[in-house]
Amino acid sequence: MTRWLDRLITLLMLALLSWGGWVVVHWLLHGADWSVVSANLPLFAVGSYPSDQRWRPLLWISTCVVLVVLTLTAPRGAGWRRALPPLWIAMAPLGLWLLAGGLGLLPVGTRHWGGLTLTLLLTAGSGLLALPLGVLLALGRRSDLPVLRWSSTVYIELMRAVPLIAVLFFGQLLIPLFLPPGLEINRVLRAVLAFALFAAAYIAEDVRGGLQAIPPTQREAASVLGLSPLQTLQLVVLPQALRVALPSLTNQAVGLLQNTSLMAILGLVELLGISRSLLANPAFIGRYLEVYLWLAAVYWLACTAMALLARHLEVQLDPVRFNR
Repeated sequence: MTRWLDRLITLLMLALLSWGGWVVVHWLLHGADWSVVSANLPLFAVGSYPSDQRWRPLLWISTCVVLVVLTLTAPRGAGWRRALPPLWIAMAPLGLWLLAGGLGLLPVGTRHWGGLTLTLLLTAGSGLLALPLGVLLALGRRSDLPVLRWSSTVYIELMRAVPLIAVLFFGQLLIPLFLPPGLEINRVLRAVLAFALFAAAYIAEDVRGGLQAIPPTQREAASVLGLSPLQTLQLVVLPQALRVALPSLTNQAVGLLQNTSLMAILGLVELLGISRSLLANPAFIGRYLEVYLWLAAVYWLACTAMALLARHLEVQLDPVRFNR
């Protein structure tokens, strides 16, 4: 009797899922009006960037996509793979130069930046600053110097106790009040600094967990080999700690990408900001499902790419564990 009941429940669940899937697919293909997306693809990609200069943010996005594909498909023994890490580090400065202009390019103000370009730039810039700062905070929290240890601990606990939106409001509204007259930091840079300062506290705890996972025998062996404390940290302890913390760091990177949507509240027109401005247009009123499903797909693709890159890096750093 129980077996027949299980089969009946399974068949009912399959029928319900099939019906739900058919309804969703039918709506996606025939009921949804995707003109709100297709007619505004340039806005989703680059925001209100000048039309004659859109090749610059589009070139940067294309370069990021090509670099992702090359990283994931590079043969294990290819010599040019050594150039990939410097290229990844250079992506944020390259994007800043292409978008801001200067050095041969027409300057474009940050008020024209937006869409997917701004989302990726905020993520890349803040991540590039937050990672080294988080490592230094983790090392400071484990330091034998009381002042360094307690100052790092206070900073980490303070940042973890404050909501991100409060830090972003501080970065956008209060930082200019503390600057001397004549000195101004644009809104995008203030957002990058706020994100980096916030994320560094969480990265510090992830790295500290990795440092605690390294057994003391590693340091003792390095000391026996004649390595100095700095060399031991640089060549033995820190690489292993970062490898252990890599899954947690990936989670922080994905969260950082998603948290950039909070900037729509503060006036920066990244992906969510573009969507809100489009939905305020009388021509597209009521197209909430189409717009937010499109946004979900874009965020899913970006987060999936980050997860695949992180897993690829884990395999490269520890191929034995992943090839079992």
